[in-house]
Amino acid sequence: MTERVVLAYSGGLDTSVAIGWIGEATGAEVIAVAVDVGQGGEDLETIRQRALDCGAVEAYVADARDEFAAEYCMPALQANALYMNAYPLVSAVSRPVITKHLVTAAKKFGATTVAHGCTGKGNDQVRFEVGIQTLGPDLKCIAPVRDLALTREKAIDYAEKNNLPIATTKKNPYSIDQNVWGRAVETGYLEDIWNAPTKDVYDYTDDPTFSPAPDTAIITFKEGIPVAIDGQAVTPLEAIQIMNRRAGSQGVGRIDIVEDRLVGIKSREIYEAPGAMALIIAHQELENVTIEREQARFKKTVGQRWTELVYDGQWFSPLKKSLDAFILDTQKMVNGEIRLEMHGGRATVTGRRSETSLYDFNLATYDEGDTFDQSQARGFIELFGMSSKVASARDQRLGL
Repeated sequence: MTERVVLAYSGGLDTSVAIGWIGEATGAEVIAVAVDVGQGGEDLETIRQRALDCGAVEAYVADARDEFAAEYCMPALQANALYMNAYPLVSAVSRPVITKHLVTAAKKFGATTVAHGCTGKGNDQVRFEVGIQTLGPDLKCIAPVRDLALTREKAIDYAEKNNLPIATTKKNPYSIDQNVWGRAVETGYLEDIWNAPTKDVYDYTDDPTFSPAPDTAIITFKEGIPVAIDGQAVTPLEAIQIMNRRAGSQGVGRIDIVEDRLVGIKSREIYEAPGAMALIIAHQELENVTIEREQARFKKTVGQRWTELVYDGQWFSPLKKSLDAFILDTQKMVNGEIRLEMHGGRATVTGRRSETSLYDFNLATYDEGDTFDQSQARGFIELFGMSSKVASARDQRLGL
């Protein structure tokens, strides 16, 4: 029986050429798998037909947008996941759902190998292959660009020689990865880190210098998940899409960062994540209102570790699973509404309302109705500073 390889297929030049390239290099039949995570562009049927026209024996397409939003983006939101305090895991959080569908297709079509289009320099090779070997321990992995020496020049020559139904001469100056959670842009002109991004880099966001009138959204959360916007019920996917549009029109969510890659190099990345950043800002503030202080402090540590694990391709790891349980527990009381004003590239919280709030007006007020017993403060301060006071007395006695 002929070996079969499942290929993560985007419909672009490299993965279209990889169908025949893999076949010639390995003698295997290729099953192309396209997964829709909200990246837009061509419809899945067009991509499926192109895969068949390029020589795939089967083409499997999956609309994973709702699954991606609910099961991958929402946990990232609940964790307030920002790698290096800036990047909301746009690409990293999409790889596990794509991997899941690749492994499912491999089992369905009897494939022994999974192929992806990553280079040997990036993070995604790790994310895909660690995920694949975790979900499908018996599967092998290959990367045509990395393992079979498929360069862009070779890809263009191969496509032209074999009359493949794809554009072969148009060269985008950037490497772009996008989904409903955001958009990542790198390479080309951006590799000189002194160069400012030009207007053509951006697509999800409008120039914040020329914003329309301020836009105010009221976002309702239940257990850390957005369930309504301006009183209208939404699914997780709809919440992201609506906030992408509204925050994007205000230029919210532009990120320019020199990032520490998993493979040990620094890389300049431009991200656009208007919906993700607006929702994270709102969610963080609702947590400030509803989560107890020590729990909130520890959650920041857990959220940071969760973010690093996901960035490093460890979505399916035991530690990630354990951290999920803690984060979910913290979200039980994260219920209520946040009023968010978006304008000029910024999203600013201007109001909070929650039935599970820990904010007590009568304790917080300095006006009439104050129920805080200020006479207790003196004794509290004496005890709170006791250890430092004793240590300082010792140091002074020893002349330190």
